[in-house]
Amino acid sequence: MSDDLDGWGGAEFVLAADRLDTPDVIEAADPGDMLRQVASAAAQVRTALRSCAETDLSAFAADGRPRAIVVAGMGGSGLAGEMLNAMAGLSSPVQVVVSQTERLPGWVGAADAVVAVSCSGSTPETLAMATEAARRGCRLAGIGAEGSPLHRIAEQARAPFVPVAPVGLARSMLWAVAVPLLVIAERIGVARIGSDVYELAASRLEEVSHQCRPASESFVNPGKSLALDLVGELPMVWGTSALSGVAARRFAGQLQENAKYPAIYGMLPEAAHSQVAAFDGPFAPRSSRLSAQEPGSGPDDLSDLPGWDLDYEEDEAASGFTALRLILIADPDEDPRVASQRAAVTELAGQRGVGISELAMDGEHPLVRLAGVIQLADYASVYLAIASGIDPGQTVAIRDLRTRIE
Repeated sequence: MSDDLDGWGGAEFVLAADRLDTPDVIEAADPGDMLRQVASAAAQVRTALRSCAETDLSAFAADGRPRAIVVAGMGGSGLAGEMLNAMAGLSSPVQVVVSQTERLPGWVGAADAVVAVSCSGSTPETLAMATEAARRGCRLAGIGAEGSPLHRIAEQARAPFVPVAPVGLARSMLWAVAVPLLVIAERIGVARIGSDVYELAASRLEEVSHQCRPASESFVNPGKSLALDLVGELPMVWGTSALSGVAARRFAGQLQENAKYPAIYGMLPEAAHSQVAAFDGPFAPRSSRLSAQEPGSGPDDLSDLPGWDLDYEEDEAASGFTALRLILIADPDEDPRVASQRAAVTELAGQRGVGISELAMDGEHPLVRLAGVIQLADYASVYLAIASGIDPGQTVAIRDLRTRIE
């Protein structure tokens, strides 16, 4: 990336767009076939449903409802638990907890169910929690690769295990691990989905995949267009409900892993009490910082400090900092107060010169709404990597860190 950030509006931006509209460049820049892995999402849903049908899940039934479901998983596997939590909602008769550590919460015991989720079946933290769940007498289920260490733990505990057939990297296998978890939750009455909704979700995934296919040019390809919106900018990804918050967290995570892009995750209304303050900082192109002083602050509080020059025009661009870009993921079921906040945030961001990309969730069922926006975000993260000249399949820093802690 050029040190001159304005360059992203010129030659370098054109180069990024050209990369995304040149099939040979896309193919060469994606040696790990991440785009193909993203496109497998609909097939993952259908394959996972077949695996669930072939697995004895009789240990999970509505007449034996646990006190809580603890989802033990890291990364995308943990996100599957957040999906369940968002869809179950506050009215769920069973508490859903996502645990992303090496230990289960102290209160978890025989009255609770633990679902250990690991695409590879070898995530150390997940294995540790599964072993602990079996020792505490919890109702246990495993989701992961057949023949893996997690599979062996489930067998030793006489617990059901839903096998996952990996078609790529774990971060591209969200639907393969999420669907079995949702099916288990359905069986004990925590979620209401049904086979027709799963098929609608798979169809939505296919629809977005068709729109975002590599051969589709950027001006009609929503995945490429969203990626180009983010080129050379610092993304803040906000949800407006528990459901869209899951999509926002997923997008931020995929930007980090696929595009190697730092991304800030947030959710309204909390972000309106904290992260919005960044609109008055050096990353906002037309920051009005200090234009409306805090109560009790004097006019000379900062002006006498060395290096502070408060005499600038409102439309003066910030120099030396990457510009913020706000991605708002709007849920039609968001609270009316949050909807008002979203409108106000959009107005404020425009005033500060912060770019905005709005993604609207669409569909009657929460699973279908999630499917559409997550699939678009997954494509955008891979396209952003390609536009930036980065291999989306590689995560060298993660591998190097693991070698230092193993």
